[in-house]
Amino acid sequence: MSPATERRRTNRLIKATSPYLLQHAHNPVDWYEWGDEALRKAREEDHPIFLSIGYAACHWCHVMEHESFEDEAVAAALNASFVSIKVDREERPDLDELYMAYTQALTKHGGWPMSVWLAPDGTPFYAGTYFPREQFLHVLTSIADAWKSERERITRGAGAAQEFFAQWAAPSTPGETLIPRDVVDGAAVTLADAFDGSRGGISGGGTNKFPPSLSMELMLRVHRRTGKAGLFDAVRVTLDHMARGGIYDHIGGGICRYSTDVEWLVPHFEKMLYDQALVSGIYLDAFQASRDPLYAEVAADILDYVLTDLRAPEGAFYSSRDADSEGLEGKFYIWTVEEVKAVLGEEEGRLFCVYYDVTETGNWFERLGHAPKGPKNILHIAKPLHVFAKLHQREADDLRRRMGAWREKMRVARARRTPPALDDKVLTGWNGLMIAALAKAGAVLDRPAYAEAAAKAAEFILNTLRRDGRLRATYRNGEARLTAYLSDYAFLTEGLLNLYEATFDRRWLDAAVSLTETSIRYYFDEKNGGFFFTASDAETLLARSKQPQDGAIPSGNSVQALNLLRLGVLLDRRDFRDKAESIFRAFGAEVQRVPFAHERLLCAADFLHDNVKEIVLIGDPASPDTRALVRTVHERYLPNKVLLHAADAVPDADLLLLKGKTRLQGKATAYVCEKGNCKQPVTTAEALARQLDGK
Repeated sequence: MSPATERRRTNRLIKATSPYLLQHAHNPVDWYEWGDEALRKAREEDHPIFLSIGYAACHWCHVMEHESFEDEAVAAALNASFVSIKVDREERPDLDELYMAYTQALTKHGGWPMSVWLAPDGTPFYAGTYFPREQFLHVLTSIADAWKSERERITRGAGAAQEFFAQWAAPSTPGETLIPRDVVDGAAVTLADAFDGSRGGISGGGTNKFPPSLSMELMLRVHRRTGKAGLFDAVRVTLDHMARGGIYDHIGGGICRYSTDVEWLVPHFEKMLYDQALVSGIYLDAFQASRDPLYAEVAADILDYVLTDLRAPEGAFYSSRDADSEGLEGKFYIWTVEEVKAVLGEEEGRLFCVYYDVTETGNWFERLGHAPKGPKNILHIAKPLHVFAKLHQREADDLRRRMGAWREKMRVARARRTPPALDDKVLTGWNGLMIAALAKAGAVLDRPAYAEAAAKAAEFILNTLRRDGRLRATYRNGEARLTAYLSDYAFLTEGLLNLYEATFDRRWLDAAVSLTETSIRYYFDEKNGGFFFTASDAETLLARSKQPQDGAIPSGNSVQALNLLRLGVLLDRRDFRDKAESIFRAFGAEVQRVPFAHERLLCAADFLHDNVKEIVLIGDPASPDTRALVRTVHERYLPNKVLLHAADAVPDADLLLLKGKTRLQGKATAYVCEKGNCKQPVTTAEALARQLDGK
């Protein structure tokens, strides 16, 4: 077939909204989206289903597409014997969670692209991830033959899958006690012991290292409360090495998905919105806890990348940047010595190359066909700037300024390259995570522009992806679609709570309450506690999950537990606190068995057991004395606090914490309480600092 004919040919995916599905719209495979049409065809024609799940920024998804789904022989095999369905895991995390659980149980590993073979009723009987072309063809032939001649064997496999899902989704018996504080503390210590003491992070026995944001959040919390040795050290080593490593984009900002080596040098180059949110958030926490300016700088750099590259004109945020450009992984990001010197000149280029380890032979030795050929360098910092300056007899401050100018020149030069593809769909949950990070940064760094960006995104989500009080999960090209998942409600609620504390705009708190009540109505398990992932009126699948495990993003149950606790204190809502406690009781036994997978729920338990600081500020939000009190609160690492504000006394306040609070002597006044017991109100930043620091 000629290239012109290839370009003209389309399949059903051309009508999809997902950029990932659209990537496959010109395959010779007769793809369907998940839905009634495909499932009905499988039933009527008695064909097995081939289900392929991936996402737009997935490098190995691209490899399998090029090797197999663009291949005529593979397409012929699929079209002859299967109903082929393509799913974007980011639009349908319910399907991804369901079939990934089966894939991992069957193969003992998971990943994307996920390849699952289903009976016409959706029950899986075989699964894997990436298959090379020849192996994939062999599997297709074997399954097609077995479907015709060994149906009983396939039926047994589907029966085993049904038994698996019955156990997987079986409700756990609620416990009588909450997650104990000693379990929280012990989990933090266990995690710290598992960290790489010299380079940070956890490799899990392999070479890949993911940014362990949730683990570090737990360790920082427990360190603040207990001072246990080693917890903050593990966080500091990890953050320092990530900031110097190739996983961090030293030219354009932002963090890559993970490192393929223990040194943090060679990343998997895709940039996901959720990583930008979670990683910038932990750098902000570490900055509050240590006042190390490096952490504030990295957090701001990541957020500036998001605002520059991933922000839609309407104010919401796109999902990701691909790992590949021009068909090669990482091509956009790598450099040669000659390329650097062409931008910066001989002398400045030489110094830049030494600082960022750019050599003639290269520092990335990947030889696979989907990596660029020849010498290639990933920018990373071998030595901290002050050490480098001393070695090269330079003033550190002067070198820092010059490096900033050089990086800007390199950024301008890199912008002329073909960029990796953009996944421009808007996901409600991921936007909630970014709203939370930006709002926190606006408060912690005292940069109102970040909070303003968070507010604009929140307005878009609430106005465009909420109908009749119900959220939609995804938006693209003017269309909001798919019933939202628990994580959408939980993450957006967290973002709105952070936004309220950054701006004191009451509408964000009211919206958070409304979303929480809606989530209880449609997702809460009244019988066994905790929240289901899908709504009570959502599409019926093989199982309705209620899982507490964190993955690349925290679980909806974990985030919602902390939301409910915060709202319970802010609004004096015992019913919210009861719902939160039901989450701990529902999953407490599992958390105690496997703390590694439940870090955010353990963070919520840390809040539950702590003497939460109830901070009320009364004063004109624009006045210098009020601003001084606000800065005093936000510059401290106080993860277990709630913060309320009123411009002046509110005699008929609907929030119990505000009642009876007024300005003293006409000055901005702070009230610090714990469980309703309040210290003497204070009017100066210094006095407030002493109360917050326990002095």
